[in-house]
Amino acid sequence: MNSDCIVIEGSNMAECHPVAFQWVTEAKARGAKVVHIDPRFTRTSAIADLHVPLRAGSDIAFLGGLINFVLANDLYFRDYVVAYTNAAALVQERFRDAEDLDGLFSGFDPDTNTYDQASWQYEREEGRDGVSEDDPARADRQEELSQEYSVKQADQAQTSGSGGPPIHGKPKRDETLQHPRSVFQILKRHFARYTPEKVAEVCGIEPEVFLKVAEWVTANSGRDRTTAWVYSVGWTQHTVGAQYIRTAAILQALLGNMGRPGGGILALRGHASIQGSTDIPTLFNLLPGYLAMPHAAQHETLDDYVADAAGVAGFWGNKRAYMVSLLKAWWGDAATPENDFAFDYMPRINGDHSSYRSVADMIQGKVGGYFLVGENPTVGHANGRMQRFGLANLEWLVVRDLQMIESATFWKDGPEIETGEMVTEQIATEVFFMPAASHAEKDGTFTQTQRLLQWRHKAVEPPADARSDLWFYYHLGRILRDRLKDSTDPRDRPLLDLTWDYPLEGETRDPSAAAVLREINGVGPDGRALSGYLELKDDGSTSSGCWIYSGVYADEVNQAARRKPGREQGPVAAEWGWAWPYNRRILYNRASADPDGKPWSDRKKYVWWDEQAGRWVSTGDNPDFEATKPPSYEPPPGAKAQDALSGRDPFVMQGDGKAWLFAPKGVTDGPLPTHYEPAESPVKNALYDGVQSNPTMEHIKGPWNREHGSASDVFPYVFTTYRLTEHHTAGGMSRTLPYLSELQPEFFVEVSPQLAAERGLVNAGWATLVTARAAIEARVLVTERMRPIRTASGVVHQIGVPYHWGERGISTGDSANDLLPVVMDPNTHIQESKAATCDIRPGRRPRGPGLVTFLEEYRQRAGLPTGLVPVGARGTVEG
Repeated sequence: MNSDCIVIEGSNMAECHPVAFQWVTEAKARGAKVVHIDPRFTRTSAIADLHVPLRAGSDIAFLGGLINFVLANDLYFRDYVVAYTNAAALVQERFRDAEDLDGLFSGFDPDTNTYDQASWQYEREEGRDGVSEDDPARADRQEELSQEYSVKQADQAQTSGSGGPPIHGKPKRDETLQHPRSVFQILKRHFARYTPEKVAEVCGIEPEVFLKVAEWVTANSGRDRTTAWVYSVGWTQHTVGAQYIRTAAILQALLGNMGRPGGGILALRGHASIQGSTDIPTLFNLLPGYLAMPHAAQHETLDDYVADAAGVAGFWGNKRAYMVSLLKAWWGDAATPENDFAFDYMPRINGDHSSYRSVADMIQGKVGGYFLVGENPTVGHANGRMQRFGLANLEWLVVRDLQMIESATFWKDGPEIETGEMVTEQIATEVFFMPAASHAEKDGTFTQTQRLLQWRHKAVEPPADARSDLWFYYHLGRILRDRLKDSTDPRDRPLLDLTWDYPLEGETRDPSAAAVLREINGVGPDGRALSGYLELKDDGSTSSGCWIYSGVYADEVNQAARRKPGREQGPVAAEWGWAWPYNRRILYNRASADPDGKPWSDRKKYVWWDEQAGRWVSTGDNPDFEATKPPSYEPPPGAKAQDALSGRDPFVMQGDGKAWLFAPKGVTDGPLPTHYEPAESPVKNALYDGVQSNPTMEHIKGPWNREHGSASDVFPYVFTTYRLTEHHTAGGMSRTLPYLSELQPEFFVEVSPQLAAERGLVNAGWATLVTARAAIEARVLVTERMRPIRTASGVVHQIGVPYHWGERGISTGDSANDLLPVVMDPNTHIQESKAATCDIRPGRRPRGPGLVTFLEEYRQRAGLPTGLVPVGARGTVEG
C-alpha cells in the first residue's frame, strides 16, 4: 500500500495470493504503477498497468538488464549505496568474474561441480580491526572444513535465511567507488553486456517494453519514492532460483528500496505456514531459527559448532546463546555445561539428505520408512514416476492427510501399475494412513509472507479418528519414551531426556499448542517468558525453542493471538499478530533513515534518531536497531556481535552490517548472479559460449530421470507449470470437493493459436505432452494468453500446464509433474519446474505397456539412454 511501483515477477499474485493482492489494488488506486512479468497473461496481468511476457527461465537476463540500466545511467541511490551496501568493499586480486572465464567464476572444480570460494573474499584491512575472535584457530579450521565436498552437499548456506553468513574482519573500502576491484566496479563490468538489445535477444521482450519497465522502476525509487518487488515459486523453482532472488536484491539495494516502507522484496508464501516451515523448520540441514544442523565432518563439539560466529559482528555473533538456549529447551536439566549442554544428543548430517536425494536412496533400498505429512509427492513433486518407484521400495510408509491421496494408494492405482512397471503383489511397502485434522480443527500459529505469526483458534473438533499433527507427534513420542523407559542404552538417552511434558486438553488429549508456543518463545532463569532474543544467554540460564520467535509470548501473553482492529491502531498495525524478530514489520528499517539518522524524506519517514530523547523512534514499528545506539556510535576494539556494528550499519544480521551486492560467501553457484539457461532449453546461452546451464546444478541420474539437454529437435517446446485459483496444491483438498471440481473439471493445457496451428491441436480436443520421463494427456485450451516468444534463436513456443490433477477424487487426470526432470538449484535443492522442454501432439496417449514402448522410442530418437527399468525399479540409480 505504501509502494509507488509494484513489480510482480515469478508470481500470479491475484490468483494464488488473492488476500494479499488487495493491497496491490489499493496501491494502484492511490496511483502506484503495477507491472506483471510472466510468460502467461493471467488475472494478475489483467489488473496490471503493464504485462511483460518473457521466456521462462530468462529472468536474470531481464533483471540484469535493469541493473545495467541503473548503473550505466547513474540512477542508483548513491548516498544509500555507499553507506549501506558493500559497493565500496575491495575484492581480492585473484578473483575472476564469469565475464572473464566465459561463464565460470574463479574456484570452480569440474570434478565435483562445486566452487572453492576462497578467491571471492574481500581484501582485508590489516588485523581484525575491531572484530575479535575468541578462537581464531578453531574458526579457521571450520572455514577449511566448510569447503569439503560432503559439507558443501549439506548446503549450510541455507542458514543465511535470517542473515548473511559469518565473515571475519573488515574489508578495505574505496568510498569513491572508483577502484577497479571495488564491488561497485565489478558489478558494473559484470552486467555491462545486459543491454536492452541483449534482454530482447534472451528474453524475447521488445527493447521499448524493457525500457518502459526501467523508466517506471527508477522513477519510483530514491529518496522520496519506493518500488516493491514481489515473487513466489515462479522464481524459486529454477536451477538458478536463489540467484533470481539475489539479482532482485541487488537491484533493490542499488535503488535504496530495502528497509523502507513500500520497498523490499516480498516472498509470497503459500497456504498455512510455508514461512514457518523454514523458520522452525522442516529442512534436513536446518535447526530452528536458521541454525545449521551439525555436520559429522565439522562439529564434534559445541565449540566447533559456534566457532564460525565467534567474535564476528552482527547479531549472528550471539550464535552460542541461540544454540545453548535451544539445547536447554529440548533437554532441560539434562543439558549442562559439563556435558556441553547435551550437544552430543544432536544427530549429525553427512551430506545431502534433501527430499529428492532421499527418494533416490529409497529406490536403492537405503531408506526403510518415510513419513508424508501434508505432502502428496506422487502428484505435487517433480517426476512422479521417480516418486512412486521410491515409495514402492520402502518397508513402511506413514501418510497423514485429509484424504486418501495418490501417495497413499500408488501401490494399486499408480500409472506404473497399468504399464506393468510396478506390480501390486510385489510391492512390500506397508502403508499406514493416519487421518489428519484440518487447519480449522486445531489450535496453533501460521507464519506468513510478512514473517507474521497469527494464532488460529480451533473452530470445530476433528471428525472421527482425525487428529492434529501436534497430537500425533506428541503421543508417538510419549509411546516411544514409555517403551524405552527402562533402557540403559546410551543411544536412548536423547529421547528419554527430552522435555516432553505439556498440558493435555479436551477429549482427544491434544497437547496445548499455547504451551508449545511458550516453549518456543523461551523462559529466563526466573521461569518467566522472555521478551526477545536479546535476553538469551550462553550459560544455560535461558531456554528458547527458536530464537527468532523469542518474544512471541512476551509478558506471558500470546502475542500471536492479538487481533486489534486496524481502525484502532496506526498504519503499521503492530498489534495484529506478531512478526519475527521483535515484532518488526519491516526488516532492516534503520535503512529508512540516512546515516545521520534523519529520514531520507518526509514522505517516506519511518524510523529516525530522536536526538533529544536519545533513542530511535518510528511511525509505529519496532526499530530494527538497538534503541539507544546513536548514529555516531563506532565500535571499540574487541567489540563483538551487535556491538561491533557502527550506528550507521542497518543490516544488523550481516557480519558487516551492509547489504551485499556481491556475496563473498554463502551462495553455492557464484558471488554474482549470471544468466544460465534452464537445464532443458530450446536455445543456446546467448551470454556464454562455454557454459549453457548452471554448472553447479544438482542432477540425479537414473533411467527414470533422463534429461533432454539443450536445443533438442525431439523436444522443441517449453512448458511451465502453475496453479489455479479453483484447485489447491496437489489436489487433495480440492479435487474431492464437488463445487471446486465443477469449476475446473478436467486437466487441460494452454497453447497459443500459432502452436495449435503448427501441431494440429484443436480447442477442447485432446493433446499428448511427451518428455523423456513421461507422456500425459490433457484437453487443449487454445488462447492468446500464451504468446510465442521471439528470441535471437528464433520463435519459442511455451505451453502452460496446471499441476493439480492425479488419479483420485471427483475430477481426475494425468499429473503434470510426471513430465518434469529432477534437476535442482544447488543452494536449496529445489527442483526446476517452471521451465523444461517437451513435445506436444494431437490425440490421446497410449495406454498400458504401449506407453513404455512409446516413450522409449522418443528417447531413442533424441539419442538418450534407455528409460526402461526392471519391475519396481529397485537399485536403478546411476551414480
